[in-house]
Parts: sequence; structure tokens; C-alpha cells
Amino acid sequence: MSVSQDLSFVSLILNASLLVQLVMALLLIVSVMSWMYIFRKMFAIRDAHVQTAAFESAFWSGGNLKSLYDRASSNNRTGALERIFHAGMSEYMKGKSATTMSGTDMVALLDGARRAMRAAYQREMDNLDSHLSFLASVGSVSPYVGLFGTVWGIMNAFRGLANVQQATLAAVAPGIAEALIATAIGLFAAIPAVLAYNRYSHEVDRLAIRFESFIEEFSNILQRQSK
Repeated sequence: MSVSQDLSFVSLILNASLLVQLVMALLLIVSVMSWMYIFRKMFAIRDAHVQTAAFESAFWSGGNLKSLYDRASSNNRTGALERIFHAGMSEYMKGKSATTMSGTDMVALLDGARRAMRAAYQREMDNLDSHLSFLASVGSVSPYVGLFGTVWGIMNAFRGLANVQQATLAAVAPGIAEALIATAIGLFAAIPAVLAYNRYSHEVDRLAIRFESFIEEFSNILQRQSK
């Protein structure tokens, strides 16, 4: 077999030790899962931005709150901000229609609507944050897993020299090359995960600020309407 064949990627992977092959397989599986979550999260955050902008436009256009509430109740594809609005408005309407309220009861009603929106906000943020921790873990751990495979492969390469009378670069090069592939695969898995995690964390924080601002502004609107 020629040297070029011995040092091809496929040949190096097939001839690697079992532990190094297991490390490579694990990193490849993690990389595939990471890319799957990267694309899923990209579409989810994009849709969240579009739906939030659409609802904010409808809300601040001066439309009737009851009409917005009815639309949110009948729509099965509401966005995160619309679900937060629906939770607060539902709590407010149920409490207001129950009885004639005093000033103290109205304060409790407004506080209940705010708590309902905060609970819905937490659910939406948990949904947006899902799988980000996985990307963070891949970005931080994958290089070390690949490095472990590299160290193990290099150890095996040098142990193999013990059975050779004359140590040459040609004898040790395949073992070192196959070991370094593990580090390369680890970096291949880690770099996109880190970039995606940083980007998506920033986008989720932006959405969180918009949601929290809306909760405060909508609470003020409900307070003015209750007077």
C-alpha cells in the first residue's frame, strides 16, 4: 500500500485503534446532533422575531384589546408574545367579570394578570432556551474529547516504536496522523456550536427584553382601563 493511501483520511480512521475510533464516532454523532439543533433553533428564533413584530404592530396600531384576545383564542399558531398577552388578558377578564370590585380587589386583579403574564413569559423563555445548553456543552467539551483521542493515539504510536529496531518518521507518522484527526473532528464539532450558542443567546436575550417591556406596558394599560 502506498504512503498516500496509508495517510488518506478514510484509511487513517479505519486503521485507528478502537478507542480512538470510538472517540471519533462519538464526536461525529455529537456534531450531527449539534447541527440539527442549530438549524431547529435558527428557524424557531426567526419565527419568534417575525411573530413578535407582527403582534406588536397589531397591538400598538390602536386595535381593540378584546378583538386581539379573541383572535389569540381562536388562533392555533400564536407567537410567544401573543401567548403572553393572552395569558394576562384572560386572567384580567375572568377576574373582572366575576364580581363588582373594590379598589383593593382591582389591585389584586392587576397583580394576578401580571403574574399570569410572568408565568407565560417563563414558559416561553424555557422553550426558546431549550437545547442551548447542549450547544454550550458541545462547544466546551468536544475539543477535550478530541484531545483525549489524540493523546491516546500518539501514545499507541510511540508504544509501537518499541517493536521497531530503527525509529523513522515513516513508522510513526500514520499513528500520529490518525490521532490528530480526533482533535480535528472535536474542533469541527465545537466551533459551530460555540458560534451558534453565542448568536442564539444574544437573540433570545433580545426577545426577553421585548417580552418584559411588553408585560410592563400592557400592565400599565390594564391599570388605566380599570380606573
